[in-house]
Amino acid sequence: MAVYTKLQKEEINNILLNYKVGKLKNFEGIREGIENTNYFIETEKGKYILTIYERRVKDTDLPFFSNLMVELSKNGFNCPKPILNKDNNYISEIKNKKFMIVSFLEGSSKKNLTPIECKIVGNQIAKLHQITKNFKFVRKNDLSVRSWRGIFSQVKDQCNKIHPELPKLIEANLITIEKEWPKNLPSGIIHADLFNDNIFFYNNKFSGFIDFYFSCNDFYAFEIAICFNALCFEGFKQNLSFNVTKAKKLMEGYNEVRKISKDEKVALKVLSQGAALRFLLTRVFDYLNTVDNAIVKIKDPEEYLKRLEFHKNAKSFEDYLI
Repeated sequence: MAVYTKLQKEEINNILLNYKVGKLKNFEGIREGIENTNYFIETEKGKYILTIYERRVKDTDLPFFSNLMVELSKNGFNCPKPILNKDNNYISEIKNKKFMIVSFLEGSSKKNLTPIECKIVGNQIAKLHQITKNFKFVRKNDLSVRSWRGIFSQVKDQCNKIHPELPKLIEANLITIEKEWPKNLPSGIIHADLFNDNIFFYNNKFSGFIDFYFSCNDFYAFEIAICFNALCFEGFKQNLSFNVTKAKKLMEGYNEVRKISKDEKVALKVLSQGAALRFLLTRVFDYLNTVDNAIVKIKDPEEYLKRLEFHKNAKSFEDYLI
């Protein structure tokens, strides 16, 4: 989340006239995140998040995102629920940009999850995968392995500003990942961005997932690989280490709802390496293409160099669980 499109109180008041949410009490721009503009809004009837879609989000993908959150909410899964406007649509427009208002999810993220919390998250991920098995909307992953070389070509000549060896490291990892990437694994809807800041807890209990704007169809095991990178490393930059206990608990929680196949386990090494490269590349791109005057907190690309090194040196999926 971030603020690229700045709104004044009068503009937000005008927006709310088309929603049955009551009059505005207060609002605040949300600095965290890098993809879209977000405002916290409190009205007479409750709390909401207003999201204006920027940069990577295509207008044609918005029905997928809104209907996914509606489907999950309908099935008792904890996540923000889109609010219909008075025209009976989830999507509205301001300043030539699309936006959506969703319910506010109580709780907050934790900087580091405990192993037990990782088990809870694994369990909830599997529930998300199961609930959406028959979801009628489809969205391909625009940030899948097929896209990574293209992103690299856009930053290749400048990324040595971040780290002198970065171009060589990315190229070497790309070659390995493209060669070894699996072709046929169980797939369906994945969240695709389950970092700590998108996982909420309230009164020390799981509250829900937020920020579904990378959700797509991809391998279920790729979701686990993303979570290995996002949730199971500890420390800072060169001092990062992989917490096997957290990874085991994540898998344990997932397996309680959906059993991971042998083929998926075998693929976890290259999927984890790919997930690390995917987030390294997009962080490098965002670092080199920060929007002037935007209220945004850019994430450090270098955090993913140590992750890549770990995945590259892992001999098999057993290195993640022993």
